[in-house]
Amino acid sequence: MTRIDKNPGIGTRGAVTVRGLVKHYGETKALDGVDLDVHEGTVLGVLGPNGAGKTTLVRILSTLITPDSGQATVAGYDVLRQPRQLRRVIGLTGQYASVDEKLPGWENLYMIGRLLDLSRKDARRRADELLERFSLTEAAKRPASTYSGGMRRRLDLAASMIGSPAVLFLDEPTTGLDPRTRNEVWQEVKRMVADGVTVLLTTQYMEEAEQLASELTVVDRGKVIANGRIDELKARVGGRTLRIRPADPLELRPTALALDEFGLTGPGSATVDIETGTVLVPILSDEQLTAVVGALTARGITLAGIATELPSLDEVFLSLTGHKASAPQDADAQSPESPEFAEVAV
Repeated sequence: MTRIDKNPGIGTRGAVTVRGLVKHYGETKALDGVDLDVHEGTVLGVLGPNGAGKTTLVRILSTLITPDSGQATVAGYDVLRQPRQLRRVIGLTGQYASVDEKLPGWENLYMIGRLLDLSRKDARRRADELLERFSLTEAAKRPASTYSGGMRRRLDLAASMIGSPAVLFLDEPTTGLDPRTRNEVWQEVKRMVADGVTVLLTTQYMEEAEQLASELTVVDRGKVIANGRIDELKARVGGRTLRIRPADPLELRPTALALDEFGLTGPGSATVDIETGTVLVPILSDEQLTAVVGALTARGITLAGIATELPSLDEVFLSLTGHKASAPQDADAQSPESPEFAEVAV
């Protein structure tokens, strides 16, 4: 298999570096001084509500549009000064299918391979390899127009991998897919990362971010409002929740009352979850956890289980942006920051 050479200048912490990116669409400021870093061989999840600037960011980094100001390097290449070199070491899967629907799946992949200057032999080999990898071999000779939505998305991903990219941009790659196909895409992305590919992923699916991302950057109104590992962002938003399971289900309400009476976490803060047979109480420190267990033991309540939980990623998103997380919608495609993708030209 022929691989396109990766720039030897890539550092272990600098597959993508962005500083001060600004982009206007008329009076709309899609990006307002964005900074971010993607470490080599990791997945950075970029979260944000519709119109936050996520797609504009991807379009700039993949050389489809130019910023009004700021700097960015991808795989060691300057986005503005070295676009042709950069295009040879990146892959892109946008929100919409970018393959030629009149061509069979195999011919789509072969054509892209040739555009990337692979020899005929290597382009054929890569097309065969990727069709097998994405479970599309049986449909290889059928026009892409006959593919299901999930098959087209897998063909899109395969097309983005033809040149064995060092950096892969995925802009809401599982929009509109059923849960089974979405899981298949997730598994393929994980395999790519295991092979050393660096991924910048935009998504509004919190579960997708949890499954794939090593770190998160949250964007709202064109600005980065938070970044870090998922557990760091959860800890930043709020304390932990203690889930307590009494050995006797009849002790649920007495457990909640005991916690309120002891005043360890504030009056009325303990709540009963009848369905799971547990009591939930917020805690801010390990000392409070120890005090809760001690208080219940002193009251003679036997515990069957105790666990701590961080806020959900949905709660983090709501706290940071003021918006609830929502699944991507077609309406977002009409915003000025997210016009339909075309395949990156060579």
